[in-house]
Amino acid sequence: MCGIVGYIGKRQAFPIIINGLKRLEYRGYDSAGIALLSDSKQLNLYKKKGKVKALEDAAAGNDISGNIGIGHTRWATHGEANDVNAHPHFNSNGDLAVIHNGIIENYYALKVELQSRGYVFRSETDTEVLVHLIEDIRKNAGVSIEEAVRLALNEVVGAYAIVVISKNDSDKLIVAKLSSPMVIGFGDHELFVASDGSPLIEYTNKVSYLEDGQMAVLHVDGKVDVKSIKHNTTHIPYIDELELKLEQIEKGGFDHFMMKEIYEQPQAIKNSIRGRIDSQQFWVNLGGVREHELRFKNANKIIIVACGTSWHSALIGEYLIEDLARVNVEVEYASEFRYRNPIITEQDIVIAISQSGETADTRAALELAKSKGALTYGICNVVGSSISRITDAGSYTHAGPEIGVASTKAFTTQVSILALLALQLAEIKGTLSQTVFNKYIHELEMLPSKIEKILESNDYIKEIAEVLRDTQNCLYLGRGYNFPVALEGALKLKEISYIHAEGYPAAEMKHGPIALIDENMPVVVLAPYTQHYEKVLSNIEEVKTRKGKLIAVVTEGDTEISKLAEYVIRIPETEEPFTPILSVIPLQLLAYHIAVLRGCDVDQPRNLAKSVTVE
Repeated sequence: MCGIVGYIGKRQAFPIIINGLKRLEYRGYDSAGIALLSDSKQLNLYKKKGKVKALEDAAAGNDISGNIGIGHTRWATHGEANDVNAHPHFNSNGDLAVIHNGIIENYYALKVELQSRGYVFRSETDTEVLVHLIEDIRKNAGVSIEEAVRLALNEVVGAYAIVVISKNDSDKLIVAKLSSPMVIGFGDHELFVASDGSPLIEYTNKVSYLEDGQMAVLHVDGKVDVKSIKHNTTHIPYIDELELKLEQIEKGGFDHFMMKEIYEQPQAIKNSIRGRIDSQQFWVNLGGVREHELRFKNANKIIIVACGTSWHSALIGEYLIEDLARVNVEVEYASEFRYRNPIITEQDIVIAISQSGETADTRAALELAKSKGALTYGICNVVGSSISRITDAGSYTHAGPEIGVASTKAFTTQVSILALLALQLAEIKGTLSQTVFNKYIHELEMLPSKIEKILESNDYIKEIAEVLRDTQNCLYLGRGYNFPVALEGALKLKEISYIHAEGYPAAEMKHGPIALIDENMPVVVLAPYTQHYEKVLSNIEEVKTRKGKLIAVVTEGDTEISKLAEYVIRIPETEEPFTPILSVIPLQLLAYHIAVLRGCDVDQPRNLAKSVTVE
């Protein structure tokens, strides 16, 4: 969630770090800070509540020299968002500073012990415990700074990605991680460190991903020493190539990343299915499924764990796999799954879905599944992410960077991968006729062009947004495959426009929500032509009778619902299992335009972070 950037080398660090923090703004944050080891060997600290621009302004006119520095954007957990609680945090003497992403669960016990030894705490954060603990160990044990960091981390319970800078060790940075992402970039006799690759791509494409329980010492000459935090054993870093291009994280002429990413969905889906499907020879092939074909064929059940938008994708995956492949599927909130005592056996498969591949609860759910002997399969977007490394197999969505906090192309590419998985499993188990199988494969390849056609309705959807901009509540209804789309549409509206919205199965409206419907309640109904069409039509009549304001998403050529709804958004016809990939597009556009009209920060909505790497 928090953003981390560090630099050590021959250039001035300040512009590199500030630029890197701006690249990480999409992660969500409420304050920012920077610590620089100046040319005169002073450790200068600047931090400010608010945006990175406020930090940049606060540092202007001060000493920002130095070729070693660390920067941070904070998303508040322990302690409110203010200047004092912003990172970095100093030790008592001001010669040591730490930035931290994660949560130290035993911080209170450590804090009480350190206070009894005379340490004074300036902030309310859990992170400040760490900098005092490092200082205490270094002072009392007489060890090097890197050994003090290692010993301190062995006393910490929780999750962390940290960078440590020391005035007395002016030729090194120390980084470490456990359950939070950290990537090291290798330049020409210079090193970079960051929470993800976006701050690095302007400078290098050679990176190494720290593994859990590892720390590294970054030297000013470009040398990196990696060791185990627990056992102090040395490791050779594996250098990988960063699969990211600068133009992918620019807005490309759009006002917001979210709109750019909505329009990228046709290409993103093409990238997701390319090489994995052939509508001429009629085959589908996900390498991870093929590698474990026997396990998939004989699976007792498939459990899908996810959070947020990915959970909505998982629900559609449940429909797809059960419908097409006839395998029992359970969908779980990862945050709940990990804290109960789920029944998992060696005959089960656990699929984890996460755009970032770093979601803390989803990772923890995977660890639980692995401990029970289940086969684990990851569906994520970020190459080299934690989930991609700890699962037995998996599939990248290849959606490209998603900068907007509100996921759009992540959702449609996840559903695309789940559709491929369901079709491949159906082929393995023989649950679909060849005719139906071929028809589905052909239709999957047609979806990108059909999304392009939906995007032509953007101006009309903006007109609908003008009508809804001042509403306080909104209801989304769907049935079958489109019930999860109702949940996703409501989530999009909530998270970027701050309008209260709820998604419901259309038939459940009579069991409570119908009491809310009057002339002031907009009701968005997903009503493409499917097996539930007549039922949804009846639900629409019920809304209309109670004077609800109806917005319907229908299949092209529809006439019945068009007579009843005030606003009708048409989508191309497709096979029923694939309707969610089309029907969600108008809901993304509607939420976007409403949020813009309300003056909301679309790409960085309040209180939210792109990647939830803490509990």
